[in-house]
Amino acid sequence: MHLYFLCIRIAALLGHKKARKLVEGQSRALAELKKERPFDVWFHAASVGEFEQARPIIERLKREHPNKRVLLTFFSPSGYEMRKDYQGVDKVTYLPFATRRRVRAFLDAVQPKVAVFVKYEFWPAYLRELKRRKMHTYLISAIFRPKQLFFWPWGRPYRNLLKGFTRLYVQDEPSAELLKKYGVEQVTVAGDTRFDRVSTIASREVDLPLVAQFCQGAKTIVAGSTWPEDETLLARYVEERDDVKLVLVPHEINQEHLHRIFLTFKGQYVRYSEATERNIMTCRVLMIDTLGMLSQLYRYADVGYVGGGFGAGIHNTIEAAVYGIPVLFGPNHYKFREAKNLLKAGAAETVDNYGSFSAAMDHALEQHKEMGKLAAEYVESELGATNRIYEELFK
Repeated sequence: MHLYFLCIRIAALLGHKKARKLVEGQSRALAELKKERPFDVWFHAASVGEFEQARPIIERLKREHPNKRVLLTFFSPSGYEMRKDYQGVDKVTYLPFATRRRVRAFLDAVQPKVAVFVKYEFWPAYLRELKRRKMHTYLISAIFRPKQLFFWPWGRPYRNLLKGFTRLYVQDEPSAELLKKYGVEQVTVAGDTRFDRVSTIASREVDLPLVAQFCQGAKTIVAGSTWPEDETLLARYVEERDDVKLVLVPHEINQEHLHRIFLTFKGQYVRYSEATERNIMTCRVLMIDTLGMLSQLYRYADVGYVGGGFGAGIHNTIEAAVYGIPVLFGPNHYKFREAKNLLKAGAAETVDNYGSFSAAMDHALEQHKEMGKLAAEYVESELGATNRIYEELFK
């Protein structure tokens, strides 16, 4: 762990922007927390995706117990930067590096009665110290697979960390069965709180008149969290299908990625930041170059495409499925329970090259009502994790 932190510091000195933000943020976190009053509940999320899983519980907690002080920490600079101004908690900050000295200083300052980790966050130094202090510690929306480090022949020390949680709330029965097979008994199958979160978002309709005007009367694809590999497929498809419109929402909107998009689409699009009632009707591609819109944009789609499947892994498929539309994504989806279930339900299709992409998109556009109904039914069947977890933790 010390070596890892040293590497981060070296990267920061060499000009790596994300590493520098991480080092600077963590260096001030403890000093800021020492000036705060103790907190009742501490939530920790790696980044934005995990925060969205904690958010329904946080917001219900603050709604029903407004006087409880809630701390939210992030490890990822991208998570912190996007949610540092979140008003649903009393304090947002970085999680200090997990050395024994820093962990103890952090817990001395925060003094939480309850600690809640989200999905994949397993910091040995924090978990050991929380257990030593006999603090109530929970893991929510977790999912486990046999190939994870905990279940390797030499994984006993890591399994022992899991036994330190007061309770683990997992997404599905296979996770619970796997844990119990290895002696981790304090497990509850509660589901994934993200389903409750996307359902809440979908119920809050936001008026986007320019987008509505752009999509009106046309078969529309909304492609979210896209990377260059995704954009290459989408650009070719739109070029070949002159009856289709595309709302493109890149995962990153830095200048380098925007330049690649310009080259891929040969400049044939309108940027949302420059859109007007006049120019938006002269193109078939609307490129969203502002943050925070994706979850509302899928409501305008006939088909949703979720990016990332040609890289580290797909992004949030249920963010699209909640609107009752078919969902397409790339080949790297096997670690994602909801993606596999959407495929099983007949509400999604996976692609691995342009041929399969073109065929799947043609089919989804043709059958979007039937496939979309199956998508909505699947999301509906998964609701309720927030209530199940909240009732046990805070009632």
